[in-house]
Amino acid sequence: MSALPKIDAKRYGKLLAAYLPAVIENEEENEVMIERISGLLNKGEAKLTQEEKRVLALMVHLVEDFENRHYELNASTPLSRLQELMAARELKPKDLWAVLGSKSTVSQILNGNRSISKTQAKLLASFFNVSPALFI
Repeated sequence: MSALPKIDAKRYGKLLAAYLPAVIENEEENEVMIERISGLLNKGEAKLTQEEKRVLALMVHLVEDFENRHYELNASTPLSRLQELMAARELKPKDLWAVLGSKSTVSQILNGNRSISKTQAKLLASFFNVSPALFI
């Protein structure tokens, strides 16, 4: 088991006081922390002191924690993607009736009572000029 590199507690304390790393609560605080991280990284990793490396690791951890809590990657669903495309183009459900064949089919899909079939995905893809994979 290797020991952590020795750090100067006084120098580390000064860095903590200067950077003020804390749990990030909002986007503005996240941006500030990212700017602080960038400032340290711009020095070049080889030029960082052990104390700076420790503070940098702490700030990176805080940003990762915030982003994991607030940004869900791949959280969209075929339905949410369809709804987003409809909103972006200011479409109403009736605008999809002819595409998907009926009012009831569109209603069931938009209400989440029915999933989008592969055939419907191809029809929607053609209508929106996107990949069918978006709806599968």
